[in-house]
Amino acid sequence: MARKGITRLPVGVKKEEALQIMETLARVNNKIGRLEEKFNYSVVSEALVQILSLSESVESTRIEGTQVTFTDMVEERDDKQPRWEIIEVSNYQQALYEGYERIKNGYPISSRLIKELHQTLMSGARGSVQSSGNYRKIQNFIGPTNKIADATYIPVPADEIETFMENLEFFINHHPYGEPLTTNHIDDKSYIFNEDADPLIKAAIMHAQFESIHPFLDGNGRLGRILIVLYFIQSKTVTRPVFFVSEELEKERHRYYDMLNGVRGDHPKWGAWILFFLNACDRMAERINRKLEAAEQLAKRGLRLCHTDSEKRVWIYSFSDPFTTAKKVSKEVGVSPNTARSALKTLADKQLLFTDTEVKRNRKYRNYDLMRILRD
Repeated sequence: MARKGITRLPVGVKKEEALQIMETLARVNNKIGRLEEKFNYSVVSEALVQILSLSESVESTRIEGTQVTFTDMVEERDDKQPRWEIIEVSNYQQALYEGYERIKNGYPISSRLIKELHQTLMSGARGSVQSSGNYRKIQNFIGPTNKIADATYIPVPADEIETFMENLEFFINHHPYGEPLTTNHIDDKSYIFNEDADPLIKAAIMHAQFESIHPFLDGNGRLGRILIVLYFIQSKTVTRPVFFVSEELEKERHRYYDMLNGVRGDHPKWGAWILFFLNACDRMAERINRKLEAAEQLAKRGLRLCHTDSEKRVWIYSFSDPFTTAKKVSKEVGVSPNTARSALKTLADKQLLFTDTEVKRNRKYRNYDLMRILRD
């Protein structure tokens, strides 16, 4: 039988679960703190922000069943007539960037921002005809078929979306008049995670609640994962969009969906979901730390082999655009086309980049060493 409905925030967990959550939380916060510090001193930090956000965009859309790979995306993102999978990933990255810019400029996560980002996300992609930028007006459901009888979960009715989204907004940003959220729906024996909880715990709760409200007809999963990143920035857990969790969620896609379903209905298992989310963050923090260290070593090794300023600048640029061309380098780095071609040729001669010498026009130069690190 399908689970129905959800309770409002905040949430309660068993006290023994709360203890486990707090122990895990300390470990994850420590790793994210180290990651943030490394980015502050990295020679490739700004370049990697772009390529890591592209990787996040790929992994998040893959959760929804898109078959495009990270290598596909790097290879095809400049195509003049991209296939729909490429559009979907590009939209995700664009929405992520727009959200980051808004948060950086002091705008909080709100229903208005969520609707704007949904419009960007759905532009020209699958489901774009279905009321992009507007909450649904009809009942929807989640399940293996297009029949509501087979649904595993039936979200809140359309006429309750605004109420639940307002509650979510107050949980994220606190009530505008400082009023605490009511907790009379939580068992007296439970440990309460309210609007003052640690940002990582709030991100876990916010994401699951948004997915359960399921306010749009399409794109809820992708937008919900964008909100995780934006909340990490809003809460100053990180200062740039460098910490993502979709790669880990994609690896355990079925478990991820099952855990989300567990917070729904009359007996929500919030403790299990929060622990699952924190452990995914823990593994992801480890992975990004390793990627950053390896990328930093690669960048410094290459810089030692560069003799001119233009070579160094083009080499570092390749960390944001690993499969690039002389035309793009000229435009993005701000050097003449001849300087761009010369620098790229020199980097290829030094085996820092690879290029197919048989290709005569629009030759691509590939930073395969970086791609290997990012795919690890």
